[in-house]
Amino acid sequence: MTEISNADKPPEIDLATLRVDIDRIDAEMHRLLMERGEIIDRLIQVKARQGGGSAFRPGREADMMRRLVQRHKGLLPLDTVEGIWRIIISTFTYVQAHYRVHVDASAGDAPMRDTTRFHFGFTVPYIPQATAENVVNAVSISSGDLGIVPIEMALGSSPWWQKLHGKDAPKIIARLPFVDRLDHPAGMPVFILAQPLAEAAARDVIVYSVAVDRWRRSVATKLEKLGGEVLCNVGTDNGLSLLMTAPGEADIDSITAAFVEAGMNSVRIHEIGSHAARHQVRTEKTAGLSA
Repeated sequence: MTEISNADKPPEIDLATLRVDIDRIDAEMHRLLMERGEIIDRLIQVKARQGGGSAFRPGREADMMRRLVQRHKGLLPLDTVEGIWRIIISTFTYVQAHYRVHVDASAGDAPMRDTTRFHFGFTVPYIPQATAENVVNAVSISSGDLGIVPIEMALGSSPWWQKLHGKDAPKIIARLPFVDRLDHPAGMPVFILAQPLAEAAARDVIVYSVAVDRWRRSVATKLEKLGGEVLCNVGTDNGLSLLMTAPGEADIDSITAAFVEAGMNSVRIHEIGSHAARHQVRTEKTAGLSA
C-alpha cells in the first residue's frame, strides 16, 4: 500500500474561513448593488437635463439576459441567476420611473402572477385585469405602465391586438421570457405592451395584425418562407383577424404579396410592435428530453 505524505494531502477545509469568505462576498454584492443605485440616480439626473427618455430598454434587457446565460456556469441554477437579474433590472427601472404592470388574468390569475413576479419582482405593483382589452385600455390611459398578455389565447377570446392599431395606440415592446428553455420556471410566452417607445425598441421580430376575408392553407407555406408565423386567429364579423410575426427584414410589401399569391386579395396589415429575437438554450434537462 502506498502511503500518502502530509505534503500530498489536500488542505483541510476550514468552515470558519469559508463562512468569512461568504460574508465578504455578500457584503461586496450589496455594495455593488448600492453603487448601481448611485449610477441610476445620476442617469435620472442626466435624462432630466436632456429632456427625458424612456426607462424601458427592451433591446438592451434582452441582450443583457442573453450574455448572462452565455457566461453562466457552476453550481448556481440558471433559474436563480436569471430571476435575480430580472428583479434587479425591473426594480431599477421602477426606481427611474414608477410603473405598474396590468396583467390579463382571464385564463387564471395564478400562472400570470407567477410569470409577472419572476420577471418583475415584488416591488412593481401587479394589477390583474379581466381581459386583454382591459390591459390595453389601462396602458393607453396610464403615464407609463406596462401590460402583460399571454400569447396563447383562451377559448372565446377576442382579437385584442386590433386595439393596437394606430400611431398613438399601445404597442408590443417585448416577448418574455427573453431566454427560451423547456424547463423555464416562468416559461409562459407573453407579450409586453407599452405606450409607443420613441427609442430603444428592439426590431429583430415585427408583430402584425392582419385582417383577411378567409383563410387559405397555402398562405402558411408562403409565410414560412419569409420566416413568418401566425400566432393566433379569431373570426370576426368581417372575416378573420390574425396575430402574426415576421423577421425585421421582411417588410409589409413582401408579407402582403405572400397573402395575395395565396389568393387572398383583400388583406389589411398593421404593424403593432416588435421585440428582440428569442435566445434558446439547451440545459441538461432539455438535452435529456430530446435524447
